Formats: sequence, structure tokens, C-alpha cells
Amino acid sequence: MKFSHRVRLAGVLSSAALLLTGLAAGPGLAAPSGVTASSDVSPRESNIVVHSAAMDRNIPLTILKPKDQSRPAPVLYLLNGAGGGEDTATWQHNTDIVKFFANKQVYVVIPMQGAFTYYTDWIKPDKKLGVNKWSTFLGKELPAAINGTYKTTGVNAIAGISSSATSVLNLAIQHKGLYKAVGSYSGCASTSSEYGILYMRLVIEVRGGGDARNMWGQYGGPLWKQNDPVLRAGELRGMSLYLSAATGLPGEHDNLGVVPDPSTLADRMVVGGTIEAATRLCTEELASRLHQLNIPVTVDRPLGGTHSWPYWQDQLHKSWPQLGRAIGA
Repeated sequence: MKFSHRVRLAGVLSSAALLLTGLAAGPGLAAPSGVTASSDVSPRESNIVVHSAAMDRNIPLTILKPKDQSRPAPVLYLLNGAGGGEDTATWQHNTDIVKFFANKQVYVVIPMQGAFTYYTDWIKPDKKLGVNKWSTFLGKELPAAINGTYKTTGVNAIAGISSSATSVLNLAIQHKGLYKAVGSYSGCASTSSEYGILYMRLVIEVRGGGDARNMWGQYGGPLWKQNDPVLRAGELRGMSLYLSAATGLPGEHDNLGVVPDPSTLADRMVVGGTIEAATRLCTEELASRLHQLNIPVTVDRPLGGTHSWPYWQDQLHKSWPQLGRAIGA
């Protein structure tokens, strides 16, 4: 990335920082991982609980089931953003995901916990965010539980938005061979750069109240570089990759006809526009690196659009033919 772009990105993220600041088992005997509970919302949707031995706690998830449950289907692991599904900022609450997948032959698994953790393995427990071993859970424990409970093909894709758009890239690198396809919508992959660290600290520390040094150690240290998908872009080779980010300029969903409340619309356009502009620069950096390595990638670059759910719904729709094709759905 050119120096001028880095300066611009640092400035954009600094502005975002100002905006966002305004706004049981016995000891040593962790229970084994697996599905511990399930309740049906409908014949095609269930809320399930999977125990994580690595974190020694139960994790709630939502699972959408394939059109024909009598035959095996692949799995799309779909991550919520910074709130981890613990608030109303979820795929189910903000998009047409249930309707969209109603006629598709795929399981969709959505974790409903993990706020402000970047879905990674933390090196230390955090006073605010607790014990986090999300890479172990998502990459090992959860697939084993899903494949052991449901009739799957064992072929997977993963996709995420915003902070989780970074997470899905790292998960794909760390668990080589687990995912055939990756969808990364409005993320910032350069985790060890000055602007990437600032972006992550906004999520973990400003919004989540945690300490990002408990995640990967001192800012910019070896583990930050080890978890930088731009530096490790070569390890994404062989996967079907889809990246997207808009410009942050107002788009088709940013008007009073779609968002009737003026204050909500203003927040989306100012805060959401600023953040999306930053993720666009991040996305271009990763795309450039992939092109340098001659790794195929689809990059969608809408001219207008903010960091908000209507655009992520659009991207899920646009990317699904590619992701679904890669996993045989």
C-alpha cells in the first residue's frame, strides 16, 4: 500500500475512534465438547448449545437446516460482527437470511456468542471478556459436533462481516483444509500494521472494554504478525475467496425512505461511512497482495455503501453463488 494510503487510513481510523468513543465441571475436569441442547424454532431452524472443552462453557448457536434433510449437505459457518450475536446486531435480526436459505441445500451455523473477541485464541484470560479459545472452538470442536449430530458432507465454507471478516481469513489459514471457501465482507486484514492494530483496539478496548494485549501480546508483536492475513496471504491459496467493501459514501440503502429516523441515518452515514471507507482501503491492500501472489480472488467494490447490514445482506446474496459452488451446495 502506498504511504499516502497508509496516512489516509490512519486518519480515517483515528476519526472512527473519536466517533465510537462518543457512542460447570470440576477443577481440571472440563466436560467434552458436543451438542448439549437443541430447540426447534421451525422445521428448518433450531437453536442449539455446543459445549466447548477449551473454554469450559456452553456456546449458543443458531442452525438453519437444508431443504432436503434426508441427504447430506455442506455447511456454511456464518459469523456475526463485533457483538458476536449477543445483541440485536445479528444475521437473523437484520437480514433475510432465513428466507434466503429456505430453498438451499446447506446447513448454516451461526455462533451467538464471542463479543469483541475477534474469534481467536487469546493467550490470557481477560478481566472483562473472560477465557477465549475461539479458533479452537470454531476450527475443531464445533465442526466435530456439527458433523457428529447432523447429516453433513464434511465440506465447509465460512463468512463474516466487519471484525469477523478478519477472523474468517485467520480461521481459514489456521485450519488448513477445513474450509473450501471464504467470504470476507467489510473487514481489515492487516492486523499487525499501525492502522490494523488501531482498528482492532477500537473493537476490543473502546467497544468491548477488554485488553487486546491479552489476545496476542504486546501490540505489533510476533503473534500480531502471525495472525495477519496480509502477511500470510499465500496460505489462502486453493480456497475460493470473496472480498467486498464499499466506499463509505451514501448508497442505495442510506436515505430516509429506508431509515426513517434522521439520527439513526446520520449515525450510519457518518460513523458507518467512516468505518467502511477504512475497510475499503484494507480490502484493497489484501486484494493487491493476493494478486501479487497470483491467487484468484473475487473483489466486489460498490461505489456507494456504509458499514451496515443492508449492504452485508447484499454481499451474502452476491457471494453465495461462488461460495455455494465451491462447497457443492
